[in-house]
Amino acid sequence: MKMSRRARRMERHHQKAKTPALNLVSLMDIFTILVFFLLVSSSNTQQLPSSKDLRLPTSSSQTVPDETLVIAVTQEDVLVKGISVAKVAEVLAGSNEVIPGLKEELDFLAAGSNSNPAGEGQGRRVTIMGDENISYDLVRKILTTCQQANYTRIAFAAVQKAKPKA
Repeated sequence: MKMSRRARRMERHHQKAKTPALNLVSLMDIFTILVFFLLVSSSNTQQLPSSKDLRLPTSSSQTVPDETLVIAVTQEDVLVKGISVAKVAEVLAGSNEVIPGLKEELDFLAAGSNSNPAGEGQGRRVTIMGDENISYDLVRKILTTCQQANYTRIAFAAVQKAKPKA
């Protein structure tokens, strides 16, 4: 049976309409927006720097610490922003209550920051991230050094315990 011109034209038109083209521009826009959203939302979480040779004590506190300067104390080094400022063995062997390398670094960081502490009578904030097995003498010397450098608002980093299931 012979088809008319109109029937053939309509058949070709319907065949073209059955295979829609995939619009990649719109798809790329959606994925770009998704990537930017994930980047922005992931940067809002606060994490303390981690060190493999540092085991934090556990805590049951519910409050989240503010972002501050972090002093990490491992079994071998005292670190400020990941840079070693003193050796633990030398600090414990010395009779000085103030750790000179730590004091110099804290003074340098305090001079470099333009922001004044919140309030006139309040000191700067610092978080001490110490291994759970460090000696009390070392912690006492670090606290004394922080106080001498006007870092008096001190927090201790700890791993938060999981809440018991009720």
